[in-house]
Amino acid sequence: MKTSQDKKKQTAFSKAEYRFWYERMMLMRRFEEKSAQLYGRQKIKGFCHLYIGQEACAAGAVSALKKADKYITAYRDHALPIALGTEPKYVMAELFGKKTGTSKGRGGSMHIFDLNKGFFGGHGIVGGQIPLGAGIAFAEKYQKTQHVCITYMGDGAVRQGAFHETMNLAMIYNLPVIFVIENNGYAMGTSVERTSNVTKLYQLGSAYDMPSYEVDGMSVEDVHVAVQKAAQRARIGEGPTLLEMNTYRYKGHSMSDPAQYRTKEELQSYKEKDPIIQLKATILKKDLLGEKEIEEIDQKIKNQVDQAVSFAEESPYPSTEDVYEHVYVEKDYPFVPAD
Repeated sequence: MKTSQDKKKQTAFSKAEYRFWYERMMLMRRFEEKSAQLYGRQKIKGFCHLYIGQEACAAGAVSALKKADKYITAYRDHALPIALGTEPKYVMAELFGKKTGTSKGRGGSMHIFDLNKGFFGGHGIVGGQIPLGAGIAFAEKYQKTQHVCITYMGDGAVRQGAFHETMNLAMIYNLPVIFVIENNGYAMGTSVERTSNVTKLYQLGSAYDMPSYEVDGMSVEDVHVAVQKAAQRARIGEGPTLLEMNTYRYKGHSMSDPAQYRTKEELQSYKEKDPIIQLKATILKKDLLGEKEIEEIDQKIKNQVDQAVSFAEESPYPSTEDVYEHVYVEKDYPFVPAD
């Protein structure tokens, strides 16, 4: 059986791809770190779920898919639109609840959207996005676009009935959808081992005869290869794929979670497999970028995140007059109270 390292040796990636991965993953990381700081200062309120440690799951998928493909995820959703190219300032403004945010300040942390990037948002109901992702894929098939929809979920969502109903329907209708379980080991604060007799979650796909695979979610190269293969199947009409990306979040489930259910030793063992550290080591080993170039990228990203914060700080909050906007399709909806 070929190992993950063997697969990497057989797959040649370009300098441009490695640079893309490093820039986007570092931007996700620095954005989330800054979000944590701002949450502590009460600039960001409400729920806030950080993606720190899981960056490869987003970056590898984006590089493997095409511009017109669609994405949908759960509430840990700041990083995926950034990986897709959404300007961080608009995501930060949404976290601040400002009018310039991606959802006009109406959604906050758990409801980032950017349809221009094919991002159909973060969703707060556990597993609620899974059937929606299949629905988006159904629309793509109906319109014969050859586009795919990649649908992300956490490991806890696979205990939802909606997951199993959607797996069944996706196979019946042979939908162009890629289901991704981002298995970071814990559904909120409860480990996979305590909530499921099946701990290799990709095996759940076998009940529906769905091609299902385990992926090293800490390796951006492995994520890219797995998503690319699944997308190729979907585009030629071979239907859905289930991918379990084994990853890890360094922070708690949300900013209110002290994460006392895991040991310092466990956390440290995963930090030693940090996807960005692995990526940087590969870049230096292959002599794709020099230390100076990497430092320049890091500084550019720092400036970009700082500018995003300034933009969010300076942006206005929605006004009371905005309350009826973006609710109805009709601009002059007759049942809106007159001034």
